[in-house]
Amino acid sequence: MTQVVHTPITARAPEQTGVSFGGITGHPHTPPVPSGAPDFTAIHDSAQFAALRSRFRRFVFPMAALFVCWYLTYVLLAAYAHGFMSHRLFGLVTVGLVFGLLQFASTIAITAAYVRFARKNIDPAIAQLRAEVGVSDT
Repeated sequence: MTQVVHTPITARAPEQTGVSFGGITGHPHTPPVPSGAPDFTAIHDSAQFAALRSRFRRFVFPMAALFVCWYLTYVLLAAYAHGFMSHRLFGLVTVGLVFGLLQFASTIAITAAYVRFARKNIDPAIAQLRAEVGVSDT
């Protein structure tokens, strides 16, 4: 049968357990910052990083809103416009089927647009910021 330890972890010293859990258990332990490491707080507060976040958001938020509107339009049409969505374009192909396939096509197009945007606008700025703070690309 398994033995149960009646002493909670917080009551035992880290020397006894060999484990330190940081601030959760009452043994505050902040790992030392290695010398020569980038100051991530300063990077986060820098104007360059703020501009990078802003550039990212100016692409992502409108694109996400556009896609959500397009998706909700498709769902609402499928739910409430049965006559329109079941209209046959040719053979067995209906408007609903075409709109459904366009959901996949729009997802691929948005992904390709983001990759292009990131390669052109985001990646060079990140590389420059990393070079300035001395972080290697590996």
